[in-house]
Amino acid sequence: MNKDNKKAIVWFRNDLRLHDNEALQEAMQSAGEVIPTYIFDPRVFSGQTKFGFAKTGKYRAKFIIESVIDLKQRLQNLGSDLYVRVGNPEEELLKLADEVKSNWVFCNRERTQEEVDVQDALENSLWAIGQEIRYSRGKMLFYTADLPFPVTQTPDIFTQFRKEVEKFIPVRDPLPAPTDRFSPLSISVDFGEVPSLADLGHEEFPVNDKGGFAWKGGESEALAQLKYYFWDSDLITDYKETRNGLLGRDFSSKFSPWLAQGCLSPKMIYAELKRYEQERTSNKSTYWMFFELMWRDFFRLTGKKFGNAIFKETGTKDEPVPAWLEDRSLFDKWATGSTGIPFVDANMRELNATGFMSNRGRQNVASFLVKDLKLNWLLGAEYFESLLIDYDPCSNYGNWNYIAGVGSDPREDRYFNVISQSKRYDTQAEYIKYWLPELKNVPSELVHTVFKLDAPALSKYKVNLGTDYPKSIVKPNHWG
Repeated sequence: MNKDNKKAIVWFRNDLRLHDNEALQEAMQSAGEVIPTYIFDPRVFSGQTKFGFAKTGKYRAKFIIESVIDLKQRLQNLGSDLYVRVGNPEEELLKLADEVKSNWVFCNRERTQEEVDVQDALENSLWAIGQEIRYSRGKMLFYTADLPFPVTQTPDIFTQFRKEVEKFIPVRDPLPAPTDRFSPLSISVDFGEVPSLADLGHEEFPVNDKGGFAWKGGESEALAQLKYYFWDSDLITDYKETRNGLLGRDFSSKFSPWLAQGCLSPKMIYAELKRYEQERTSNKSTYWMFFELMWRDFFRLTGKKFGNAIFKETGTKDEPVPAWLEDRSLFDKWATGSTGIPFVDANMRELNATGFMSNRGRQNVASFLVKDLKLNWLLGAEYFESLLIDYDPCSNYGNWNYIAGVGSDPREDRYFNVISQSKRYDTQAEYIKYWLPELKNVPSELVHTVFKLDAPALSKYKVNLGTDYPKSIVKPNHWG
């Protein structure tokens, strides 16, 4: 049997793109007929976390739907289509494989437990009908085979990891997107329609560009943002200086949601970065983009090395932890942006309104939850998992491990003083006042600690604590 008589299913997962897609490339090299698929798993889109939050909130669900629609259109432009269903992937893909009598299912391998359970179940079912699953790599900058250590010996400290890879291990070129039209299928296939938000249990909502940026999923949008940030605006040259910004479109690359859903390959970013350095300029900021991509790989490898430990209260250290609280009333004030601490509240309100928060904001609200409120970090991690459009298991839980002191942090008891951070990174309080308009009359130099103002001052600035804006849930002298 030659290639032309073979059929391959490509199972798209967190790799919603045509460029640099190893599973897609291998399928096209192995079979004459290729059937791209995407399955909306109700356990992911309608399930709940251990603390009862939606596993996939409306913002990420919408972003993924948009990404799938874009992928379907890009495939149709090449004479193909995307087979879409709502159901358990191990069941839906088995039915498809049996129906079309495919030879293989190709996919990019996932490494965290829930995803592994699904791919293992599918693999076992395929064996029963004489088919097999073939795995590829799709999420990392570096290939694990190229690393100077096995995954189980990945350094526990990022700095050590960086020193061992950045100057010695090459980044492979991204695979090109297919340009030739797909061969017609010899069988009739009902490709199905992409479900709506309502179909996945969410209410439709209008596009929200509050904060200066309207997110939209898909490879087309991802490549447009890459072009804008590097070539159209040259913003990459100031990335190191602006990445801690809080407000507007241009303070950071905004690549993370497309990276998380696989609409954009880290190797593609790196390739464009190297081309930019050759054709325009190379500086600390262009290096820092590479630095952040290495962090992403580090968290991915840590997740592979430690497995489910990153999701446990004791983290990767697996040592005794403080007696963290699980006070839901206190947590709800944090989650809704009602703590009475303006910098924390502004960041949480942005998250609730858009599904996004800056990296600087994430570090501060996480530290506040764990170190100031003494709450169980898993509450915060699961809340982020629910809301963030750029949620990635390894990066999210790796960062929370880091902040909670149960991960790979060379500094003991890392702590973010949210007041000093607020004054440093939101000097004129533009971000705070944008998200907390009830504090617009308070002078910028006072708004960071509005909870310390006396009654005459509050009256002067037309703020009634407890009515217009919450009273602080920590003592006013908490930070001295």
